[in-house]
Amino acid sequence: MKKKAQRSTKRQTTERDDNSPPGMRAAKSRSSGTTISPEFNEVLHLIEAARHRAFLAVNVELMDLYWNVGSYVSRKIDMEEWGKGTVKQLSAYIQKRQPGLRGFSPQNIWRMRQMFDAYRDHPILSTLLRELSWSSNLLILNKTKLPEEREFYLRMAVREGWQVREVARQINAAYFERSVLSPPKISPHVRERHPAAPEIFKDAYFLEFLGIPLDHSESDLHAALLRNLGRFITELGRDFAFIGSEYPVQVGGRDFALDLLFFHRGLSCLVAIELKIEEFQPEHLGKLEFYLEALDRDVRKPHEKPSIGLLLCATKDAEVVEYALARANSPALIAEYQTQLPDRAVLQRKLHEFYLQLAPSEDPIPAKSIPKPRKKR
Repeated sequence: MKKKAQRSTKRQTTERDDNSPPGMRAAKSRSSGTTISPEFNEVLHLIEAARHRAFLAVNVELMDLYWNVGSYVSRKIDMEEWGKGTVKQLSAYIQKRQPGLRGFSPQNIWRMRQMFDAYRDHPILSTLLRELSWSSNLLILNKTKLPEEREFYLRMAVREGWQVREVARQINAAYFERSVLSPPKISPHVRERHPAAPEIFKDAYFLEFLGIPLDHSESDLHAALLRNLGRFITELGRDFAFIGSEYPVQVGGRDFALDLLFFHRGLSCLVAIELKIEEFQPEHLGKLEFYLEALDRDVRKPHEKPSIGLLLCATKDAEVVEYALARANSPALIAEYQTQLPDRAVLQRKLHEFYLQLAPSEDPIPAKSIPKPRKKR
């Protein structure tokens, strides 16, 4: 009894001496690690935002340093004052004076010079590359050949916020070649109501990360997309926000469910995605247009723009798609999904043949194939 009384007295004393604010006392009363106060999360967000800004600032300084070193080395080589042996001596000298400093091997110094030479006459691109990591810049520099191709991936990586792994994936998926050879199939209503849509949507989406068999069912595809939702959104684009799966739509006395519903922040509209595991058929558009009408009447908010529908099919015939979309009454798009990455070498050959067919006076890269840079907010 004596011990029990002592514990009770100690507890009462502790409660009297606790001058913490009510919110803090509530947080203390909960078991540690099981519940976190919303106020604590706000502080965490501030820390994470500051860390991100610090990382960006450090990266800009690092890329500026590499650019300036590349400029200096390039100038010395152009003046025939330096050669490979001199660059090796420079690397050794840096390591001797700055032990443990990384990033200044002879190979890396040559890469700095290569980067400077590649972009020295393109001031806009030299600004873009400062927004990417050194690894992403090296990947674009070494895996691409045409200046227009480098510009394409620089702009896309900055606009979409790709990390180096995603940059490698998009290059391996021949995104540039596909954008030039196969622009997205978009109805006239989409172009009229959403002029920026051709820069956002694709003609084909690669879903090799799903890991589903070739003879999959529609439910297999649907479930795999939900399991890999983050990677699917990365493939769709940065401004897509997921709203729901099998989104309920009620018309009259009947209930319907569209496969996937997203919202695009840049376009400020709902995006309905319907999945088809077979080849595109013109009648598929009718159901999609029905869903778009229901969304615009009953779901869309007054400040939002008309909804867009994306029909994602296993295959499609380009001419059939063109005929079907020519008089479509709703803003709709038709694209393929593929579960294996394409043969990039084949697409590069096709792109080369495409260029050869152009008249010499024409711009070899259609302007619409190169996305515009994201506007800063």
